[in-house]
Amino acid sequence: MNANQLKQELNKLKNPAKAKILQRFFKTGKGEYGEGDIFLGICNPDLKNAAKNYVSLELKDLQILLNSRIHEYRQASLFILTLKFDKAEEKDKKRIFMFYMKNYNNINNWDLVDLTSHKIAGAYLIDKDKKMLYECARSNHLWKKRIAMISCYGFIKNEQYVDALKIARILLSDKHDLIHKAVGWMLREIGNRDKKTEENFLKKYYKQMPRTMLRYAIEKFPEPQRQKILKGKY
Repeated sequence: MNANQLKQELNKLKNPAKAKILQRFFKTGKGEYGEGDIFLGICNPDLKNAAKNYVSLELKDLQILLNSRIHEYRQASLFILTLKFDKAEEKDKKRIFMFYMKNYNNINNWDLVDLTSHKIAGAYLIDKDKKMLYECARSNHLWKKRIAMISCYGFIKNEQYVDALKIARILLSDKHDLIHKAVGWMLREIGNRDKKTEENFLKKYYKQMPRTMLRYAIEKFPEPQRQKILKGKY
């Protein structure tokens, strides 16, 4: 099996009508965050069913897929990478993690980040130095910053909140809506497990938070408390 065989299999699943919808939804127009991204229109279950038969692909084949402008080729490659990571020995997990981080320019839409970063970067770094994530959070690169924040989901699921809160603080004044949503989502996930920890963070920073970030963070709060926060009376 090789990358070209998987491409051929995915091409048979394409749906032009759905592709047009996805191109609009994922903001692929000129000047938008997904500019140049090309969709085949394959639904996730079908893509995963096709890709799971190619877990044996080498990283060089996955790189071919990741280099493509076709979204589903990159998505399939990343899905395979998560499966390989789950089965890998520690030395191979490091190799997969480094391969993943090296390809940040190809993990270039929010769904690609959200489906994979916590399963690879978050899973690998959970008991290791997280310096690389902080460097990503402080960069000027949209997808590096989103990878930094969403990778923390791996820590949050294990009730480790410190790094997620520190990275959220770094990204607090970011201007991009996709970062606002990512930070708000991760704060909400912390609150789902430890509401007091989220509330302590919010009490300190909620007046500085962009509105979208704040709304995402307090989405699960009781309505009276939510309204009080939104009115700046926390």
